Amino acid sequence: MKITLKILLILLSFQWICAQQPSKITDVIVYLDGAEINRTVSVKLKAGTTEYTLNQLSPNIEESSIQISGLKKASILSINYGINYLSKQKQSDSITSLQSELKTFDDKIQYEYDLISGYNEELSLIQSNKRLGNETEVVSLEKLKTFATYYRTRITELKIAINKSNKTIEGFQSNQTDIKKQLTEFNVDEKVQTGEVKLKLNSDVATQLNLKISYNIKNAGWFPIYDLKADKINSPINLEYKAHVFQSSGCDWTDVNLVLSTSDPNTNNEKPIVNPKYLNFINASSNYKSQRATKSYNYKYNPLVKTVNGVVTSSQDGLPLPGANVIEKGTTNGAQTDFNGRYSLKTTNGNTLQYSYAGMKTEELPIHSSIINVTLDDDVALNEVAIVGYGSTKKDYTNSASLDRALQGNLSGVNVVAANRTLGTIANVRVRGSFNPTGGLLSPLYIVDGVYMSIRDVANMKSEDIKSIQVLTDANQTSLYGSCGSNGVIIITSKPEAKRRINELGIVVETGITNTRFEIDKKYTIPSDGDVTVIEIDKFNVPATYDYFAAPVLNENVFLTAKIGNWEQYNLLPAEANVYFEGSYSGKTNINPSATTDSLTISLGVDPNIIVKRTQLNNFKKTTFIGNNKVVYKGFEIEIKNNKQSNIQLTLLDRIPITQNKAIKLDDVKTGSSTYDEDKGLLKWIINLASGKTDKVKHSYAVKYPKGKRVNL
Repeated sequence: MKITLKILLILLSFQWICAQQPSKITDVIVYLDGAEINRTVSVKLKAGTTEYTLNQLSPNIEESSIQISGLKKASILSINYGINYLSKQKQSDSITSLQSELKTFDDKIQYEYDLISGYNEELSLIQSNKRLGNETEVVSLEKLKTFATYYRTRITELKIAINKSNKTIEGFQSNQTDIKKQLTEFNVDEKVQTGEVKLKLNSDVATQLNLKISYNIKNAGWFPIYDLKADKINSPINLEYKAHVFQSSGCDWTDVNLVLSTSDPNTNNEKPIVNPKYLNFINASSNYKSQRATKSYNYKYNPLVKTVNGVVTSSQDGLPLPGANVIEKGTTNGAQTDFNGRYSLKTTNGNTLQYSYAGMKTEELPIHSSIINVTLDDDVALNEVAIVGYGSTKKDYTNSASLDRALQGNLSGVNVVAANRTLGTIANVRVRGSFNPTGGLLSPLYIVDGVYMSIRDVANMKSEDIKSIQVLTDANQTSLYGSCGSNGVIIITSKPEAKRRINELGIVVETGITNTRFEIDKKYTIPSDGDVTVIEIDKFNVPATYDYFAAPVLNENVFLTAKIGNWEQYNLLPAEANVYFEGSYSGKTNINPSATTDSLTISLGVDPNIIVKRTQLNNFKKTTFIGNNKVVYKGFEIEIKNNKQSNIQLTLLDRIPITQNKAIKLDDVKTGSSTYDEDKGLLKWIINLASGKTDKVKHSYAVKYPKGKRVNL
């Protein structure tokens, strides 16, 4: 009986060990901010209920994102995610090696201290036994010399040994300081807790399941960096698209299949509600602030940026703002702009910069580039005029109705409540069974091609791009999507035609309706140390039109620019670019595909061989008085010299001020040979200049305003 019981206990123990075998990360989808982790594990179930624990997971899992598949006929009774404070995170090999080296140096330092202690004991012993002979015995001279030699020699040896040990200790301590700095650079997290998911599974029969577990984490992401290489003017630009992948989730990604997605699951997906705005008089002493629309920058935090430089200017006149504050949000680390509006700031632990100036609206931008130029808008608090216009925006919302029609009447379990199309909104979609006690409509969870999507992105889908739509209303189905699926889940599958290609790097690029995915063709290992792994993901040979540009009213440098047409086809993201021209590194620039222009203009650097000087004409340096008015005359000459070996075309910009007050009048405007935009006050010249030649252009104007007033000329 005892033998049978012992065998039974061994079998039960073996079954428990099988159930507790570790899971393995096989696939990772890395988003711009966050990642989806896919694990696999083989689990043996007994008939009835089996509890299984996935341990040694990241402590930063978004609980509502946990999904389980591969259940066959088994069912999930419960899923619980928690933190195990007794389980230690595994540090990367490099960090473990450094920490081990620190301890080794501790032992070596202690050994040297022990040697010093022994040397001091011997010194003390020698010092206390220096007396020779006694009161009745006289020590011979020869014996005295022998003892003196011994004392001198041994004491010298001991002091040299003590000094040597002290120097050795200093060396070890210096090494320890360097290691500690390196560990700080690695952003070593001293937290020891890990995450774990406890599953309670039920099966009618004993079976073995190959489970797939997926969940989202936030401590990961990727950001793009571009290399722009132009061999010479009028040749195509080589654009190399690189991804910098990082993660500090607490778990290494070892030999995993990697997919990079341009989606950002952390974007605010709540569509704005536009209510009427009513004008009324307000107290001049009130702290009324005008409501400001949320700007869409699409910039993402770049952890590699340690120093940010840039210029802060005013949107009203384009002039630099001296004394503007630049603060690393959440810290006391900051800087002020100089007289030319320039600033330089070394970053610490923050990931956002905050720009502020008296009378201007504060701007916030993620630290995405080592060059961040910012334009601040005026903060108009009083005498505000609200203008409501319809149809002025270029964004096309007409396709949103197509999705509504696909849902309404074609799928059971779905109600579509029409919205006011005049405001460019979309229909409200409600899955039957969802209930809001406040009476409002509850929006379902949208999943397009396996990716969470906002209702705004889904609204822009065309019906011809949709292959199928599935509505999940059953609690067992929606539970797979956590609390996010409590209002129903709408799964949309798009048509695969013409959206997959293999680029010259062998990477599959899948262009979806709202994002682009790069399926990396080889496995990668990315440790959980926050360091960056660089992956080249695409390469383009881009036709470009080259031009020189100068705006000496702001900067007398001449910039070489390359204009790229039809740039939408490359699906680029806003990011920093390293510029190489004629085989040399020219510096950095920023690519901003979010601009609404038809072409994308990239700065390739400053060309010192083209000289532009803007000077005020002497015969216009005068002020006169006519009645109660003061008249100021302004005239400028711009000289351009081409010191290059080749002919050039230069776009030259200047401006004439625009009056915003009826008491300030602009007279005698002379724009010369420029193209003049009267609404914006901008002057534009297209100058073709042969090698070694010089050209000049002029413009002038007069400003009349009441005496005793000052004007920002």
